Amino acid sequence: MRKSTVSAIVAILCFSSVVHAENWGHWRGPTGNGTAPSANPPLEWTTTQNVKWKYKIPGLGSSSPVIWGHRVFVTTAAPAVGKSAGDGALDFKVICLDRATGNLVWEKSAVIAKPHQQTHSTNGFCSASPCTDGERLYAHFGSRGLYCYTLDGELVWKRDDFGKMDIRNSFGEGSSPTLADNKILVPWDHEGKSAVFALDKLTGKTVWKTDRDETTCWATPLVVDNEGRKQVVLNGQKFARSYDLDSGQELWRCGGQTERPVASPVAENGVVYVTSGHRGSFMGAFRLNGKGDIKGTNQVAWTVDRDTPDIASPLLSSGRIYFHKGKSGQFSCVDAATGKPYYMGNRIPGLDSIYASPVAAGGYVFLTGRNGTTVVIKDAPKLEIVGTNSVEETVDATPAPVDNELFIRGEHHLFCIANEK
Repeated sequence: MRKSTVSAIVAILCFSSVVHAENWGHWRGPTGNGTAPSANPPLEWTTTQNVKWKYKIPGLGSSSPVIWGHRVFVTTAAPAVGKSAGDGALDFKVICLDRATGNLVWEKSAVIAKPHQQTHSTNGFCSASPCTDGERLYAHFGSRGLYCYTLDGELVWKRDDFGKMDIRNSFGEGSSPTLADNKILVPWDHEGKSAVFALDKLTGKTVWKTDRDETTCWATPLVVDNEGRKQVVLNGQKFARSYDLDSGQELWRCGGQTERPVASPVAENGVVYVTSGHRGSFMGAFRLNGKGDIKGTNQVAWTVDRDTPDIASPLLSSGRIYFHKGKSGQFSCVDAATGKPYYMGNRIPGLDSIYASPVAAGGYVFLTGRNGTTVVIKDAPKLEIVGTNSVEETVDATPAPVDNELFIRGEHHLFCIANEK
């Protein structure tokens, strides 16, 4: 075989490994359902065992990390220093770390601002997770604006003209943006004039804006493809709704949600699943080809009215939907096709208060509580616990499984969990 041919084969193999490398560019992962199809992270760890590295993050935030290639990105809101120190101003930061070492690659201050509202005692001022398409990084700080960076940390554009959110009970902001095609979708539900925006991801200019007759909602949009037409599905207190991605036109809606929804939708095989669990319980399976108000029609495949999640979003994996009851550690699993339970409301030892959403990788489901404990169960119809681990600090962010690693953002540190060689 000629040297040139060997070189070409090597080049193709290297290129293929890069193309097929799994990334976690959004807080719900590459599928939008909380799954990492090819990841195999460790099942056991402690604060010293299987910790590849940890990085101390300044300030507070419950935004989840995103990972692309050799870099890890996370956002935070730290007390401002210098002239702004002492007046309650916060420095809203974007941090980029080297995935292999945990060393700082770059850190940018997006904006220094004093929040116009308080936040919940368990919430900081930086709960929206960033997202990336591998070319740009988008950091959303709610009322402080949306910032677009290159992956090397150069500011490309910003939008800080959305106004100020008026969040119910001053519980704090938290909806994350979503990337789809050439757009970035920004949810803007609050006690004022609510809307959902679609911006050109390259320039930040508004492509469309659709007003929403909704109050505060912390859910993140999910983009789904149905028969070649992409829809934007967004939860809401009055209705779950779907919009055409290209135009922003509302396609269908369905009522039944509980108060102030937080959980984001998941979808598969032409059906989207929307849920809420504050002062009531609701989960609905909606067929994506509906039109108008679909409540009471056969476009509603099934509903569940018990033990549904409040803060944590459901996980859709292997044809099953996994979810916590309210904010508790009680855990359920139902068949995605029928809504029939495999098990409901089971107590998970070590878990009692949940904000992080479950994730699935390598045939397992990872359940993380606010106490820093992660319980690993089999991704199966029968509940089987295979491991219980802790990073020994509060965890509100959703972990990110990528390849053979698991990234856990705690109250003080970002941990990279990997099997020790």
